[in-house]
Amino acid sequence: LLAFGISTALAADKAKQEEVLKAAHAALQEFYNKDPKIKAKAESAPGYAVFSTFGISFVLGGSGGKGIVHDNATKKNTFMDLATASAGLQIGAAETRYLFIFKDKASMQQFIDSGWDASANVAAGAGTGASSAAATLGTFTGGEFYRLTKAGLEASVAASGIKVWKDKDLN
Repeated sequence: LLAFGISTALAADKAKQEEVLKAAHAALQEFYNKDPKIKAKAESAPGYAVFSTFGISFVLGGSGGKGIVHDNATKKNTFMDLATASAGLQIGAAETRYLFIFKDKASMQQFIDSGWDASANVAAGAGTGASSAAATLGTFTGGEFYRLTKAGLEASVAASGIKVWKDKDLN
């Protein structure tokens, strides 16, 4: 019974990993379709991280999701979690994709080991469905990141923060 329980748990973890990988690859394709130059950047970098999230907001907001850090040299994936929190004049629900492209191996390893925390970001935006599906570029100390709002309805002027950490359950 113990062996059956362990094998069942391992199969469930493998299924969750496959689900995260499938979502990560789909998100990458969305970024590449929006801006084909992103593909060359991601493939020539030491590595990248990609996340899919879903969130809602009404004055206070939040979203969460899962993703991977992909090491281009070793082809290894590290499973990660991402959460956002925001406050301000906002209402909506949206699916959002994040892509981080690392400038060097050390930045990628620090992202995996220590996570990433960006607080006090201020953003303003509005859109529905495909009209809001645009890749926006930002920078962080380890490289650059892109954000793509896939679908949903958003209207906001808000301060927000992003936190990324290693998924202890899937690694």
